[in-house]
Amino acid sequence: MSIRFNIFGVAILFALVGQSHAAMRQYSADADTSHWEVDKTAQLSCTLNHEIPYYGEAIFSVMASKNKDLTFNLDMVVRPETYDFSGLQSVPPVWRAGVPARDIGRMQLLKKFDGELDNRMSWEMLSELEKGYFPTFYYKDWQNSQDKIAVALSSVNFQQAYWAFLQCRDNLLPYSFEDISFTVMNYKKNSSELTKSSRKRLDMIGEYLNNDPNIETIYIAAYTDSHGGRWTNMELSRKRAKAIKDYMTGKGVEADRIVTEGFGEKRHVAPNDNEIGRNRNRRVVIQISRP
Repeated sequence: MSIRFNIFGVAILFALVGQSHAAMRQYSADADTSHWEVDKTAQLSCTLNHEIPYYGEAIFSVMASKNKDLTFNLDMVVRPETYDFSGLQSVPPVWRAGVPARDIGRMQLLKKFDGELDNRMSWEMLSELEKGYFPTFYYKDWQNSQDKIAVALSSVNFQQAYWAFLQCRDNLLPYSFEDISFTVMNYKKNSSELTKSSRKRLDMIGEYLNNDPNIETIYIAAYTDSHGGRWTNMELSRKRAKAIKDYMTGKGVEADRIVTEGFGEKRHVAPNDNEIGRNRNRRVVIQISRP
């Protein structure tokens, strides 16, 4: 493989070699091939991608959730053959003469897996890129004990894509699929009207369903307490389940993906001899699955 050295920080990268007889194989995009791209899936996920020629891809990603934590993935075409650690430094561009590289931390290398970093170190890498530095991984080559590898993320053409990524992240939903995949909601007594908190929960589910085209099935099971007669309660539970289905189809979910059942007084989860127990038994359970 012919190796092209990046003019940004090459002197610093060579300084990482601890022994004069060892070779440094360095991978990074040059000024002409440095591209950053943002991909998003509605309000559910955002990724900031950077191709590293002849090596793989650097990927920053965030998913819809309360905290919107950031993760970094170093997608290697050739994955590690052993367990080790990679050092991580922030390397200044060549025009910052005399500025030393700064240690950021290290990344664990797992056999046959890509490299990953957590929220804190991912944000630190982005802040270094924003300043024009080159976050650089370096490790011993697992295929050649005499060589070391340096893999740099180029800050060229970074700023505009980074801003688009931050805006995408800000627009993500504040909850994930795991947050809405199993839901228990309660009803008012002798009514098919949801309680205020349950209506709020249903609105949240509806917003999520609007953004996720990969929902496979939605199972809705409705239950009642033991007051009112068995046949009446059975019909009431079916009415409650259908009302939830109608709401979801109104949000654009295909009707044939929704399965409803009414169980009436069956399968109580609490005693029916007190109001607290009866409130718990008047419920609808929604289970959502994806492929």
